[in-house]
Amino acid sequence: MKVAKLYSFNDIRIEDIPIPEIGPREALLKTKTSGICSGDVMPWYIEKKAPLVLGHEPSGEIVKVGKEVTSFKPGDRVFTHHHAPCFTCKYCKRGDYVQCDMWGKTKIIPGGISEYILIPEINLENDTLNLTDGLSYEDGTFIEPLACVIKGLKRAKVMNGDIVLVIGLGFMGILNGIVAKRYGAGRLIGADKVPYRLNRAMELGFDDVIDVSKITVNEALKEITGGKLSEIVIVGPNSADAIRDGLFSVGRGGTLIMFTPVKPDERLTINLNELYFKDISIVTSYSCGPTDTADALDLLKEGTVKAENLITHRFPIEKTAEAFRLTAEARDSLKSVIVFE
Repeated sequence: MKVAKLYSFNDIRIEDIPIPEIGPREALLKTKTSGICSGDVMPWYIEKKAPLVLGHEPSGEIVKVGKEVTSFKPGDRVFTHHHAPCFTCKYCKRGDYVQCDMWGKTKIIPGGISEYILIPEINLENDTLNLTDGLSYEDGTFIEPLACVIKGLKRAKVMNGDIVLVIGLGFMGILNGIVAKRYGAGRLIGADKVPYRLNRAMELGFDDVIDVSKITVNEALKEITGGKLSEIVIVGPNSADAIRDGLFSVGRGGTLIMFTPVKPDERLTINLNELYFKDISIVTSYSCGPTDTADALDLLKEGTVKAENLITHRFPIEKTAEAFRLTAEARDSLKSVIVFE
């Protein structure tokens, strides 16, 4: 079978490896679609894992199950999460699934951009979901990124009528905006410097956009809100400067969601009393767990998010490097996916 393997940021190769042999409690997935994650195009983040088979947003058809598997069968159309928790440790009992030691150790084999994937028992039983009638394989690739968005907004406790600002209008930023509106945001504002993405945000339901190449986020936001700023600010770019801009944009009693990690050598100096006296919260949101993927599936079923509206580019596995570069450029695209025959 073919896989897309990253050796360095500029060295992605299509290789042939054997199809995995499954055990009695495992399943074999024939991949149909797999997304390119914006997190995978941060060089400092992805290269420390190299060499690796890229991808963690797959959906496909189960073609084989082990003799002891009863929960799934050949022919099932599914999404499978690349990590799965134990459900029994103290973190799982608190709902902090991504802090579970088992969660970090689990993986799909060999990775998401692969013609076939071995789903280990824990991933199969604890975070694999059936795609019901009406959902496409492309919808299935949205479950993991959508679940990451849901987790962050749940942690920030979006309330009806909130002014929500999204800094960074790539795929994940626009997805954050769509879900924030579904959860009750009263006014949705986006900030970016790429005209294509500013225009797409307006087409996809944002109420206002800020072109940060022409005006600062804070200045524009004051004009738009009459000085109120935002109850919720979601920061997407992996930059301490973007987080600083976000903090200047949070109103009294508001919350900033740090949606993406920053580069390892970056530091941010903040006035702690500004946070204290204005009761401003900073919420981090790393990845997602099974409750979030289940909620994501529900939003896809109800039509809040539609893959066909957000996928801008489709590539065969042989052109994974091209899809990877397009995503890294972060310009005239939203979501790129690998489509398997």
